Amino acid sequence: MGSGSTGSARRMSTFSALIPIVLLVSLLCLSYILFSDGASSGPNQVALLASALAAALMGRFYGISMDDIRDAAVESVATGLPAVFILFAVGALIGTWAMSGTIMAMIYYGLQLMNPHFFYVSTVIICALVSLSIGSSWTVAGTVGIGLMGVAHQMGMDPAITAGAVISGAYFGDKSSPLSDCTNLATAAAGANLYVHIKETLWTSVPALALTLVFFWFIGTPASSDTGMTLANIEAQYNLSLVHFLPLLLVLGMAVMKCPPFTTIFVGALAGGVLAVATDPTKVLAMAGSADTASVLAYVKGVWAAMSSGYVSVTGDAEIDALMTRGGMESMLNTVWLIMSALAFGGVIEKTGILERILEPVFKIAKSTGALVTSLVSTCIATNALASDQYMAIVIPGRMFKTAFVRARLRPEVLSRAVGDSATVTSALIPWNSCGAYMAATLGVPTLAFAGFAFFNIITPIVTIAFALFGWRMLTSTDAEVELEMEAEAPTGPHHHTVDQIS
Repeated sequence: MGSGSTGSARRMSTFSALIPIVLLVSLLCLSYILFSDGASSGPNQVALLASALAAALMGRFYGISMDDIRDAAVESVATGLPAVFILFAVGALIGTWAMSGTIMAMIYYGLQLMNPHFFYVSTVIICALVSLSIGSSWTVAGTVGIGLMGVAHQMGMDPAITAGAVISGAYFGDKSSPLSDCTNLATAAAGANLYVHIKETLWTSVPALALTLVFFWFIGTPASSDTGMTLANIEAQYNLSLVHFLPLLLVLGMAVMKCPPFTTIFVGALAGGVLAVATDPTKVLAMAGSADTASVLAYVKGVWAAMSSGYVSVTGDAEIDALMTRGGMESMLNTVWLIMSALAFGGVIEKTGILERILEPVFKIAKSTGALVTSLVSTCIATNALASDQYMAIVIPGRMFKTAFVRARLRPEVLSRAVGDSATVTSALIPWNSCGAYMAATLGVPTLAFAGFAFFNIITPIVTIAFALFGWRMLTSTDAEVELEMEAEAPTGPHHHTVDQIS
């Protein structure tokens, strides 16, 4: 048990608050210098936990009990459990879809339908349309995104650029769809009207998407992208048909019906296993290490193994085997470890007041409308990096800046739009944020490798700042609306709220 508080907590100095932050940045930089691409497989987690301990000791020095700090860390980690279970479900889905041929079907038909010269642009558009329809960037990346990454591999396209295109399209829908939890959370935190928010967010999302498409258009394609031999190899190993898309259609249908993400993806994983048994039972038996075609338990074991440890392809074609040997819940353990360590650090710095102290100067310099929106965007990005959680980056700045936006006579939809344009999209660019870690694990590309190509996620915050600086779509409230909002707004600080508490 931790020690209790010996007195009331004292206000932390800015210098003291910076110590754990500087330590974290230093350790993360050292981690990448020493371990390079292996930094996320353990070294970054050590850096986060060491910095969390430093933050806890700093909080204890200022009078906060270790029991309270511990409870805050545990509570913060608990908020990430839904993401952890979704990760496990995605791992299981990748395993059974690789075994059933669903991933290979997406690759096979994608190779025939997609023109290499327009591949990146097409990827953005496909992911944007699907995400807008279902409202989930994670589901898009874990289904359509996986297939597109496979197509990119076979075409000889750059995996980092492809991942950036997938994420760019996926986050367009995540911040613009009425079905998105991030969209609903941003409007709830700002007290905005959902449909007015969606209308306003399109003013910044559409130009950002257009610029994104322009960038991908000019990136170009590989010198050689002949897929004839690849298609022949696939046809020699697989008997593919549109039936193999049934698990994908099931997942997308459940997502449209707003079934919980974990349930949707896990059911999709089970559907992949059933499809594998029905269409290619020899692969299932091979996973089970059995030749007994009459044994029901052997089929169960094969599907179970693919879901837990991942599918191992043994076609004899080295290229196909390397591409299709993947998935399993086990493959997500490093990412789960990273998310839990990051959330523990985020919970500690919030409870100890470090986060509030660091963000306070940013909040105070906001005098003009342009400076106010710029400060909000900066705060959202900083919260994404420090708290390591997209939801906290939406809620904390949204609540903290609410009164300032009311006093500036700006409508709540201006606040919610700016929060969505910064907190929602930049979460995928930070390696230790739950979203960045998820995208890296799902698409198989390190966060720092694809971050520079996630053009939509980079451009959108810039666009929203430009709108504020030029006074575009800065909707204002009437005197009566300002008075009502001021009366309704109770004094709040950057306290932690879960999604359920806000919505």
